[in-house]
Amino acid sequence: MTRDRRATAPLPELRPDVARFLGYYNRLPGPPQEELGPEAARQMMRAARDLTDPPIGPLGFDETFIIKGPAGPIPARRFDPREQREAGPVVLFFHGGGFVIGDIDTHAPVAAEMARVLDLPIVSVGYRLAPEHPWPAAPDDCEAAARWLAEQTGTTELIVAGDSAGGTLATVTAMALRDRPTAVPVMAQGLLYPATDMARAHPSLRDFAEGYFLTRAMLDWFVACYAADLSDVRAAPMRGALAGMPPAVIMTAECDPIRDQGRAYAAALAKAGVAVSFREARGTIHGFATLRKAIPSGAADLSAFLLALKAMIVEAQAISPMGQ
Repeated sequence: MTRDRRATAPLPELRPDVARFLGYYNRLPGPPQEELGPEAARQMMRAARDLTDPPIGPLGFDETFIIKGPAGPIPARRFDPREQREAGPVVLFFHGGGFVIGDIDTHAPVAAEMARVLDLPIVSVGYRLAPEHPWPAAPDDCEAAARWLAEQTGTTELIVAGDSAGGTLATVTAMALRDRPTAVPVMAQGLLYPATDMARAHPSLRDFAEGYFLTRAMLDWFVACYAADLSDVRAAPMRGALAGMPPAVIMTAECDPIRDQGRAYAAALAKAGVAVSFREARGTIHGFATLRKAIPSGAADLSAFLLALKAMIVEAQAISPMGQ
């Protein structure tokens, strides 16, 4: 990983609720997640969900099912605010967790909120996790899920979305479907604090290496577990050709070690002629969308992101032949 040698700038001020959460989190006893091993870290994330995130909330439809994948069954969960729905766009959501932790249940509250705000069905994908299933197992599963969903009756367009590692997988999936189109188009990308090029150490990786929830040590552990070829576009989409990618809504967190990857990806998309709506949540940290109970201000950030994505979807539908 290359290192950034530019001079440091004053660090941004944390919001009060973010500072309170970090004060509590950084004093917790016990070893950090990266020292626990994958399964213990997964159990910790599952156990923490109800403490850090709101309840799933009301829905018209919530069903767990299986998608046939390239190496076996892929768990999936469909969230819809409506009990019945006509044909239309479907959002494919990929959860975060560094490709090592997280699942369709840990991220159920954010997927459910996405369904309500967008008023669209959300299909959340439980792709295979590293280190038991290193790269490219995750992108293989995500592409397979996208191609399966595109073939289903009632799917007219796809939107790919994800947080953190899930944002990476959403981008990689959009790239795969651009290069080998499926039955329906991908009309938008919705990316929360995505990792797009883990081979480069941007300034934010240095500035927020410790004490900001996601740490440099944890990132290094995720990268080692994932065991990806970081020169390959399926691991680092920033390294690929971006022309012809779907329009994107990208939100980063100001106090996040991978913040600059999201910034760089937004700029690269714009340079390639792709429509981009970029926002940065000031004074907050990586993971705010799944910490809304612990960091209440994250609810407004998630809402801003989803409303921007909703506006982009409406605009894309207006100009799409399928929407006319």
